[in-house]
Amino acid sequence: MRILLVLGAAVAGILGLVLLFLLTQATNNRELYERNYVRLFALNLVVAGLLLAVIVGAGLRLYWRLKQGRYGSQLLVKLAAIFAFVGFMPGLLIYGVSYQFVSRSIESWFDVKVESALSAGVSLGRTSLDTLSSDWAKKTQVAAESLRDLDGAAMPLVVDRIREQLGADDVVAWSMNGTVLASAGASRFQLSPERPSSAILRRLKNQPAVAMVEGLDEVELNAANNGTPGGRAHIRAFALVPEARLGLFAEPRILQVTVAMPDALVANALAVEVANREYQERALGRVGLQRMYIATLTLSLFLAVLGSIILAVLLGNQLARPLLVLAEGVREVSLGNLSPKAALSNKDELGGLTRAFADMTQQLFEARATVDQTMNEVSTARANLQTILDNLTAGVMVLDEQGHLLSANPGAMRILGLPLTPHLGKTLDQIPGLRPFAERVDAQLKAVLNDPVQPHGSDHWQQSFELSLASKHRDTALHEPHNLTLVTRAAALPGQAQLLVFDDITQIVSAQRAQAWGEVARRLAHEIKNPLTPIQLSAERLEMKLSGKVAPPEQAVLTKSVKTIVDQVDAMKRLVNEFRDYARLPAAHLESLNLNDLVTDVVQLYGADPSQAGAPGELQVSLDPRCPPIQGDPQQLRQVIHNLLQNAQDACEAVSGEGGQPPGVEISTQWSESAQRVRLVVRDHGTGFADAILKRAFEPYVTTKTKGTGLGLAVVKKIVDDHGARIDLSNVQENDHIVGAKVSLSFKAEQPIELPTS
Repeated sequence: MRILLVLGAAVAGILGLVLLFLLTQATNNRELYERNYVRLFALNLVVAGLLLAVIVGAGLRLYWRLKQGRYGSQLLVKLAAIFAFVGFMPGLLIYGVSYQFVSRSIESWFDVKVESALSAGVSLGRTSLDTLSSDWAKKTQVAAESLRDLDGAAMPLVVDRIREQLGADDVVAWSMNGTVLASAGASRFQLSPERPSSAILRRLKNQPAVAMVEGLDEVELNAANNGTPGGRAHIRAFALVPEARLGLFAEPRILQVTVAMPDALVANALAVEVANREYQERALGRVGLQRMYIATLTLSLFLAVLGSIILAVLLGNQLARPLLVLAEGVREVSLGNLSPKAALSNKDELGGLTRAFADMTQQLFEARATVDQTMNEVSTARANLQTILDNLTAGVMVLDEQGHLLSANPGAMRILGLPLTPHLGKTLDQIPGLRPFAERVDAQLKAVLNDPVQPHGSDHWQQSFELSLASKHRDTALHEPHNLTLVTRAAALPGQAQLLVFDDITQIVSAQRAQAWGEVARRLAHEIKNPLTPIQLSAERLEMKLSGKVAPPEQAVLTKSVKTIVDQVDAMKRLVNEFRDYARLPAAHLESLNLNDLVTDVVQLYGADPSQAGAPGELQVSLDPRCPPIQGDPQQLRQVIHNLLQNAQDACEAVSGEGGQPPGVEISTQWSESAQRVRLVVRDHGTGFADAILKRAFEPYVTTKTKGTGLGLAVVKKIVDDHGARIDLSNVQENDHIVGAKVSLSFKAEQPIELPTS
């Protein structure tokens, strides 16, 4: 649309100028003026109307932009108004002066003195031409005297001398019948020079010499077309050659002399003639001529004003366009769009400003792309680091300078058995269940800072802890204390932050202890069992050899001593066999089994019926029917259940009252859908465990019973570890008193079970 408007305005302007030029040309020609002036004036009005339509359209467009509040509209209106004012006011001033000048100038053209002067000039020119013609007629007549009595042979020389003397352009001697007798000048080279007309010959019969001006009409025509004399006006003079002898056959001769007229004389004469003719023509249409000039002047002013307004709009657009481009670019940048911006190819300062702004936004775009790429790389690295932290088996915590928890990975939550995300921003001692861990970390940090051997400001330390933490396991809704052996490492981070990394080596320590006890049991079974048989055989042989050979008192002592030796040897053999069985515990052969069925088979041996509620003091059985199958070794799990039930019954018998029944034992199974695990719980109502025993309950030869080897829970722990399960041992407290102990075994379900979706 902009291109079409510019082209339309340019075409209308060009047509207006052309028509205005034609209109001014028409004023120089009365006939052309009378024939085409109305038509030309109407065409100029049409062009002016087109320009006015363009201006109205541009004005409406400006008004619409201003009404919409588009940026740059007010500036464009101001620029258009300024340019229009600058173009209109000087034009109006010039129009007023020109109007007065034209009106008075046209009136001054038709003064009486001017008309008289032009008439006198025309008469003077004509008189000058007539005088010049008469003068050449006399010169020709005098020259004709020199040809008297000359024959044809001598005549060419005389004719040539006449041309030189007179300074004529051409001299020809003619006979009356039109035959060239002699010539000098341009006619010498013509095959058929122009002969004197019959009218001239008749005039020569009445007078001796004749002269006339020729070519003046052609000069006048060229002067009218070009403004300067054209062609060559000349005077042609004829004179009869006198004859000295008279005869019947004598033929009259004519001397013709042609001479060019002076250009200045011809030009002046023609100028006066033309000026007088134009004056007379314009005098007839003086009023119309005045109106025509004023109308032309008015139309010129109108076209100039319209052109200046259009030029104002175009220039305003040219000035406002870079500002609009900059404004649009600034708006997009403020919205965060740094894509490459448009730039103008103008070589002025505004165009350079748009290019500089485009370069700036391009640099910002590239900088943002670089920052985005860097941020993506950082995000990728952070995601990778987070993935690594999430999949680390070790626990990772980040603490600030004051000890507040900033972040923790899933490994830390798994090891500690606590959800740490809700406690971000708290210190470790403010997190329920982590006070022992916080105390040990704080104590180790103070020890490192106060160690005189280690330089202050050390950025790392490592220490192992044995802790009893009360945490909430994923597979149970109960808070239970459990023992952990942690290897904790700390390092300083930028900004005075602390990095804590800890590993749960409880299983490793337990496995190492189990392996050590297994090695001890194997060596005991090898070193102790071998001498027991000879001891027993020797004692029995002594009894057999000495029986009946000693006095009855000595016989009684002998019999009692041998029996004591044999009984103690049998006891030692049983102890060695138990150590041997612990060391040689076979690998578990896992298969699919139902834990509820296995518990049912075992408790029936204790006289309990899972389908009926037992009496007080009896074995209480509670089985969850939702429990899915697990992977396990039936024989080893039977042994586990037997050991746990036997230990629970022994603990209950230790606290039985006088004449009363011992408290009952409870065994139950539970299914945890969230953790996808099956849980076996055996609870007694005994005295529980001391803290020292609770930490080492699963080690061999650790027991609170007066009888037994202390290998029961160690065997249970070893079997549970072989099944990939988890075992927890804890005291049951009510009102801050220990009312029993509880052993929990957690087995993973054989196949994941899909949870119902809401």
